[in-house]
Amino acid sequence: MMLKKLFEPIDNAPLIIFRIFLGFLLAAETFGAILTGWVKRVLIEPEFTFSHIGMEWLQPLPGYGMYVYFCLMGICGTLIMIGYKYRFSLGLFTFLWTGVYLMQKTSYNNHYYLLILVCLIMLFLPANKYASFDVKNKPEILQHTMPRWCSVVMIFQVAIVYFFATVAKFYPGWLDGSFTKIILSNTEFETFKDLFGQHWFHLFIAYSGIGFDMLIVPLLLWRKTRTIAFLAAISFHIFNAIFLQIGIFPFFALSFIVFFYPPEKIRSLFFKKKIPVEYSEPVIGNKSVLLYFFVPFFILQLILPIRHHFIKGDVLWTEEGHRLSWRMMLRQRQGYTNFKIIDKKTQMEIPYDYMKKLTPKQRGFVGSNPDGIWQMAQIIKKEFASKGTDVSIYVSSNASINGGTFKTLIDPETDMALAKWDYFFHNEWILLYDSQGNIVR
Repeated sequence: MMLKKLFEPIDNAPLIIFRIFLGFLLAAETFGAILTGWVKRVLIEPEFTFSHIGMEWLQPLPGYGMYVYFCLMGICGTLIMIGYKYRFSLGLFTFLWTGVYLMQKTSYNNHYYLLILVCLIMLFLPANKYASFDVKNKPEILQHTMPRWCSVVMIFQVAIVYFFATVAKFYPGWLDGSFTKIILSNTEFETFKDLFGQHWFHLFIAYSGIGFDMLIVPLLLWRKTRTIAFLAAISFHIFNAIFLQIGIFPFFALSFIVFFYPPEKIRSLFFKKKIPVEYSEPVIGNKSVLLYFFVPFFILQLILPIRHHFIKGDVLWTEEGHRLSWRMMLRQRQGYTNFKIIDKKTQMEIPYDYMKKLTPKQRGFVGSNPDGIWQMAQIIKKEFASKGTDVSIYVSSNASINGGTFKTLIDPETDMALAKWDYFFHNEWILLYDSQGNIVR
């Protein structure tokens, strides 16, 4: 009965308007990245980027190539919005955006990852079957309905994001308002500085964040609270857009709400000329996409955010298992790192100022993140190897979480030139501490 319900035909208005919103936001994100200087700062000015580990070969195009790259993505976003060559345009955008995501991680937002997931989902959905140039060019593909599961998968995707975002906030640095104090103190709005400096307001924002993430999906699903939840979502995301300046994510998150309202309501709001659907059509088949793509797709998404529980140490400290886990805006890392380079042949220390090679943002990444430190060590090793010098690399690194006590992050006795990166378990060269602050071996 449940499976039959999933394949019932419903009005496809929510999916069609979401495609239009999505295409607009993709174009805004990519053209905006050029206009705001993000592409220049993050991908053109650096001598190299810190790609995701294992993807070090993936580096930005030389010269002004990344401007062309982002213009192409912006064009793809526009074509998605108008529904022209929909699957080709969306597939190309997904490929190019995934490349950008993998080629640098010093400027990281969770919505970069969410965009990849949503684009993958949309590749399997019939989002070009109405109000599109594809229909204009090929009228026989016109459809007014879609299977109900097209809405269900989008709702489930956003529910995963909010659920794990809620769970991640249950740690002392969030519950006592320490982290919200840090992010609010960075406001550029002088009018609100007094308010943002109040401890009660730090707690209000902290617990409002938990409450919103925890309840927004259930409240949107229940008809009696849906409109109240919608208004709360607008307030929450507009606040984030203005004061936290996190790009398109607030508007992207709001666009999912169209899947929570009855399809007929969305049709009456956005497609007044669209004929009402009479649900007399047979149940739509094609279970293979749901069973063989979406079931594994969501199982993987339920596994990735909990993997840090199976890795030794606190993820807030080690960062192992942090990414792909919806741990959104949870902590501030500070740190400083020095590299000691030893010529293995002469045992003499070689002076080396690694900071000259990095942008300010990259310096912060290498200064406080274990994976950044490891990758920088491999870059230094490769540089000296190209000159015929075999080196050992020792690190002096101290880090602090949310303005807390600085502690040694990396084992100073480990030769980082020989250290390996473990993708699935704890890297023993990252020092761990007990509740009293003592090193745990």
